[in-house]
Amino acid sequence: MLNLFKVLNNVGCLHFFNQGDAYMPYMKYDFIYKSLRRGIETGEYPYGGMLPSEHQLVGQYSCSRNTVRRAIAKLAEEGYVQSVHGKGVQVIYQIRAQTLFTIGAIESMKEAAARNGMTLRTKLVGFEEITVDEAFSAKTGFPVGEELYYLVRLRYLDDRPLILDHNYFLKRVVEGLTSQIAIDSVYEYMEKTLNETIVTTRRRYTVERETEMDARYLDLRGFNCVLVVSSKTFNKDGVLFEYTNSRHCPDKFVFYDAAQRKKEGI
Repeated sequence: MLNLFKVLNNVGCLHFFNQGDAYMPYMKYDFIYKSLRRGIETGEYPYGGMLPSEHQLVGQYSCSRNTVRRAIAKLAEEGYVQSVHGKGVQVIYQIRAQTLFTIGAIESMKEAAARNGMTLRTKLVGFEEITVDEAFSAKTGFPVGEELYYLVRLRYLDDRPLILDHNYFLKRVVEGLTSQIAIDSVYEYMEKTLNETIVTTRRRYTVERETEMDARYLDLRGFNCVLVVSSKTFNKDGVLFEYTNSRHCPDKFVFYDAAQRKKEGI
C-alpha cells in the first residue's frame, strides 16, 4: 500500500496523505491562518488595510476558496479582521505596547511570548508529585487518588519576573514529564511527543491580594495585588489533565477578547 505525501509548492505543510486509494485533505487552513496572522502582527498587513483578495490568496497558497474562507473566519473570530461588504477583508488588529493574552485561544507561554516579540525565560521554582485528596478534588475537579505533577514556574518576559504559574498536570496523561520539559514547554511535549490533543480550557479571572510567594518572586513595583487566571484544560477525550493558577503582575498585562453581535434569531 502506498504511503505517499505530497508537498504543495514551498508552503511548508502537507496537503494530502494517502490512506488506501483515497487522498484525505490536511487541515491546511490552519497553516494559512497562522501565516496571515503573523503578517498582521508584524505589520505586513497594517491596521485599516485590506488583506489580499480571496482570488489572490487561493493562488498564493494553492488551495480552494473554502480553505481560504475558513482561515479568514478564524481570524475574524479572534478579532484580527472584519469582512466589509463590497471591499474585502479589512485588518482591525492594532499592535499594542503591552503583552497580550487572548481570552479565546489556548497558548503556551512560549507561544504567547513569541507572538508578542518578547524574550521568555522560565525558572523552575518547584517540581513534585502529589496525590489528590478530597479538598483538592473539590477545588480542581481531579478525582480523589489521582497522581499529579505539581510545578511552580517563574516566567521572565524581557528579563522581568512577571508571572508565577502553579501548574498541576495529570500524571497518567502527561507521562514522563521532566524538569527540562517543564522549563521548555509542556504543551509542545504533549503535542509533539505524546501525540495528545489539547481541546478546551475554562478560565476564571480574579484580582487577589499578593501572597508571600508572589512578593518574593514577582516584580510587583508597589502593587499589593495580582491578576489571577485559574484554568482547567481538557484533552480530546474530555479528560481534565491540567489545573493552573497563574499569577500576573497587574501593571503589565492586558487581556483582550473579540466578540461579534448576532442578530436576534440567528
